[in-house]
Amino acid sequence: MFILGIHDGHNAAACLLEDGRIVAALQEERLTRIKNHDVFPARAVHWLLESRGLTLRDIHAVAMNGHHQPVHRDRARLIQDTRRGGDLHPARALRRLARKTPLLALWRRRRRADREAEARAAGIDPQRLAWIEHHRCHAEAAWWGCPWRDGPVLVLTCDGAGDDLCATVNVANEDGRGGLRRIAQVHESHSPALIYLVVTTLLGMVPNEHEYKLMGMAPYAGEQAAEEVARLFERLLEWDPNQPLAWRRRPGVPNAYYSYDYLKAMLDLRRFDAICGGMQRWVERLLAEWVRRCVAATGLRRVALSGGIFMNVKANQVIAQLPEVDDLFIFPSCGDETNTMGAAWAAYAGMAAPDAPRPEPLGPIYWGAAPAPAEIEAALAAQGAHFRWSRPADLAAHAAAFLERGEVVARYAGRAEFGARALGNRSILANPARPEVVRRINAMIKSRDFWMPFACSLLAERADDYLVNPKRLRAPYMILTFDTTDRWADIAAGTHPSDRTVRPQIMEPAWNPEYHRLLKAFEARTGIGGLLNTSFNLHGYPIVNTPAEALDVMRRSGLNYLILGDLWVEKLSDESRDGGRHAVAP
Repeated sequence: MFILGIHDGHNAAACLLEDGRIVAALQEERLTRIKNHDVFPARAVHWLLESRGLTLRDIHAVAMNGHHQPVHRDRARLIQDTRRGGDLHPARALRRLARKTPLLALWRRRRRADREAEARAAGIDPQRLAWIEHHRCHAEAAWWGCPWRDGPVLVLTCDGAGDDLCATVNVANEDGRGGLRRIAQVHESHSPALIYLVVTTLLGMVPNEHEYKLMGMAPYAGEQAAEEVARLFERLLEWDPNQPLAWRRRPGVPNAYYSYDYLKAMLDLRRFDAICGGMQRWVERLLAEWVRRCVAATGLRRVALSGGIFMNVKANQVIAQLPEVDDLFIFPSCGDETNTMGAAWAAYAGMAAPDAPRPEPLGPIYWGAAPAPAEIEAALAAQGAHFRWSRPADLAAHAAAFLERGEVVARYAGRAEFGARALGNRSILANPARPEVVRRINAMIKSRDFWMPFACSLLAERADDYLVNPKRLRAPYMILTFDTTDRWADIAAGTHPSDRTVRPQIMEPAWNPEYHRLLKAFEARTGIGGLLNTSFNLHGYPIVNTPAEALDVMRRSGLNYLILGDLWVEKLSDESRDGGRHAVAP
């Protein structure tokens, strides 16, 4: 049975299930080269089918994320709408009034018709669409992705908004058959993630994209200043006395989406770093208290999370450290792009026969395209005047020697990883024991804000050398931070400069043997069990998707070394370009 899952909003994406197993998935941005592209993912759908030799006639169902979806917005429109949504703007009163009239239902019917028309344009019969409620998609993803199948699991979802909600509390598998039962929910007007989004806009950043920059700044804030701001945020929401697993706005606090002017006045004259630090503390405390209450109410100590707010890796660390939590799973890249998986799994659960295979727990998420040798050869032929290349007998050892001496090496090999985090196959790598590489990487390609940390890939067998992880939590997806041990200097360039936390990819050999081999080769030369790992892209652009894009980024940036499939590629200086090209060995 083949099922397509589709998210047709911010960071649009599609995935393909075969008998409950994810066999391919892709974000539309990788094909259109528009970061977080908000569109119907027609190109991604076409690639999924082509990659498996299928047509739409072979698909048994097309599962859509959400009954309702906002109109498509680019970055400028999103910023404009957030600012115009302020509680003092005339548009706010009109929108609030319209939501209480039949106009809301009319608008939603028209928006559904638009979505159906986009599906039809992509060749999909709208009659075949299955509409799955937004937070159910998040919950299905968290449950079917988690590693536990031997009992009930507490499943929490939280994000900006979806189908009128911002959060849900669910119990999964209490019947032993994988079902989900929702026991609490929170309306979108009380959304802490929307408040985070609005503050991101207030601070001159891009909403729905740069929230991580505020999280990265938070540890730099002074203790007193951050605590003062945290107390301001704590005046916004309170626990609902009628539903202790939910929160609500305090009297006088506007709808979270329309809070721009209210928050601007509240934070007036506060320092940038204090705002970041205070808001981060508030979110961490709110989510931690929510988890405590949910564990106490259900008695379930294994927790699975999904929804965009859990892209906040520092809040995830606070949750992971709670004594009430025995084990924690966070769906990787858990924004709406992964509701494609949740929608598809929900449809599969409703269609599959009782004896059909159950979805397996999530493993490696290398679901994109792998470069074909002919594609690599064509890309080199087109841009070869800028490069020379070879096929070393031991590519891992060859690259490790360059990394040891402080060179920066990009890696484009194997199937592309899905989501926001580069997990070794579309990565820029460096020696993590050399803090100066951070400045070099930023200068040559990334152009990240100076306060933002990089991350690390760590050999699973060496993780205890660097991570404080008493609960033995799995962390293969860069979705969770840890405190570091006294050996932190070995990976200093891949930690947060202020608090020395690290956001690791703990690499098991079976998950990516070729990348693991590179990590082992580097360890053999240096004694260090990991590499600095950041995504392979120019600032403001999606991760590279084709060999031609990889070479183009190399040519346009300060990158000089690239693993391209099984080839070693070096950029030529201007003086050496003539006659410097090597032919690709057969």
